[in-house]
Amino acid sequence: MQTLSPKRLAQILTAAAKTRILVIGDAMLDHFIWGKVGRISPEAPVPVVDFQRETFMPGGAANVARNLTSLQVQTSIIGAIGRDPAAVNLRRLLRNDGVDCDGFVTSRNLTTSIKTRIIAHQQQVVRLDRENGSAFDSRTTKALIRQIETRLQGCSAVIIGDYGKGVVTDGLMNRVKGLCREAGVWLSLDPKPVHNIDLTGLSLITPNRKEAFELAGMTDCHSDAPPLENKTLLEMSHRLLERYAPALLLITLGDQGMLLCHRSRPPVHIPTVAQEVFDVSGAGDTVIASFTLAVAAGASPLEATIFSNHAAGVVVGKFGTATVSPNELKSSFSKHL
Repeated sequence: MQTLSPKRLAQILTAAAKTRILVIGDAMLDHFIWGKVGRISPEAPVPVVDFQRETFMPGGAANVARNLTSLQVQTSIIGAIGRDPAAVNLRRLLRNDGVDCDGFVTSRNLTTSIKTRIIAHQQQVVRLDRENGSAFDSRTTKALIRQIETRLQGCSAVIIGDYGKGVVTDGLMNRVKGLCREAGVWLSLDPKPVHNIDLTGLSLITPNRKEAFELAGMTDCHSDAPPLENKTLLEMSHRLLERYAPALLLITLGDQGMLLCHRSRPPVHIPTVAQEVFDVSGAGDTVIASFTLAVAAGASPLEATIFSNHAAGVVVGKFGTATVSPNELKSSFSKHL
């Protein structure tokens, strides 16, 4: 199995702590209600959850940001939030995690997105979403672009977290791509196929398997086949490389690991190192954060893939949107030497 030596891992982590990464996108508040089920409701055939506790965590692009600071990376976030209690809570949580959130644009016309998950016996029972029902106005987008122009200087990389909630528009994307090109800054994006924006000319895109097939306009016919023997999967990756021309394409494959694709080289398959999978919420956030910080720290694409594979392997073993610490990452690598 391909891995990183303890020395090389330490080098990447040390260099990462000297970088600064800017996260742009849809910041949300993840709300978890924890309880237990002991009976079925007499009113309808649904479980009755007895409340035990509730927790709040940064979600969406905000979870990408906290994944970076958990690995000691200097991180700033730019997004749009409302002027409501959820926004106050989100700012507090991010500041506790060491994220600079002074780049948030606030508006009375916006509702800070909240995703409420009810968990009973370590299983998600239902999810309730509270978010904006209408598109952001042009004034908000212009304010976001001004924040980006101000805060991009000195950044080692930029990550765009697009969750289809209104922050990421073609106008914003085009401006960010132009600024990053001019400054020679790495630009990563986790795409959402339902959101039709221009994905060309990026340094990295990180769709999961389902998203990748949707972006390619193809059907996943042979999901159980080994990735490098799966002709449909390989054709899909080739189509995405041709269509969007990213420097790198990283497709996450769930329990089959990851597929790293270059336009000029054969794809590389990295098997998963996850020991147990309790919750995949936010795993994609961990992947794009850890891959990007590794590249910003001087890692090769293959090293960055191995690095992010271990980071994702740690977080899926936790409940809720989670992060990985340097010590947890070191422990994961030591188990696979």
